[in-house]
Amino acid sequence: MTTDFGTRDWFVGTMKGVVLGIHPRAAVVDLTHEIPPGDIRAGAFALMAGYRFFPKGTVHVAVVDPGVGGPRRAIAVQTADYVFVGPDNGVLSWALARERIKTVRRIEAGKYFLKPVSRTFHGRDIFAPVAAHLSRGLSIQRLGRGVDDWVRLSWPQPTRSRGMVRGEIIYLDRFGNAITNVESEPELNEQAVTCEVAGRRKARCALAEFYGAVPGNRPVAVMGSSGFLEIAVNGDSAARRFGLKTGDAVVLRMRIP
Repeated sequence: MTTDFGTRDWFVGTMKGVVLGIHPRAAVVDLTHEIPPGDIRAGAFALMAGYRFFPKGTVHVAVVDPGVGGPRRAIAVQTADYVFVGPDNGVLSWALARERIKTVRRIEAGKYFLKPVSRTFHGRDIFAPVAAHLSRGLSIQRLGRGVDDWVRLSWPQPTRSRGMVRGEIIYLDRFGNAITNVESEPELNEQAVTCEVAGRRKARCALAEFYGAVPGNRPVAVMGSSGFLEIAVNGDSAARRFGLKTGDAVVLRMRIP
């Protein structure tokens, strides 16, 4: 489960209760519930970063749903290895871009919903029960009509020129590390790359192998576990130190032999 519900209220626990009521032997795992409220792009990134480390056959439920109760559709997607369930607002799309999709179905078979369906809590009444039925072997085709025009969030591709890569911050983690859209490439070696990021204060740092490769409280750029470049501060929050936010520009400069 991936949501922006947090753990202070009863929302996540209730969704788990619904799943277990339908499939008592299900293993329900939290990917994260700390997505910033309504931040679809952050939810899409977290799901993309984590989904593939689960066993094949896992049903991924992602609910970051500021349009709940409105006209947005609910969808379920069967890929070669997984099933994804969530609102059709793009939150599934970055993970799906890395998958071989078999079918995308609109969730409209009300017999699999919890009744009555709340206009404000589709995580409980639609997505959790549908995911539970799918985990028990329900054919995805029984949920509803096929969908071709499902919502795809655009991925901000870095731009490249001789000796330079321009990207942007995509996600800020709880440590204040700023994760960018720049993936690991052979030419990005630690000896020849410097990184600049412009928040409220401009940060300049070298690329290193790990956070502690620089002295405490010094900025550093590392290729993180998600496979993307991160701007960090050893022992502190880069986001707080430099006033970083998603969308801020990042420039990598490479010394050319």
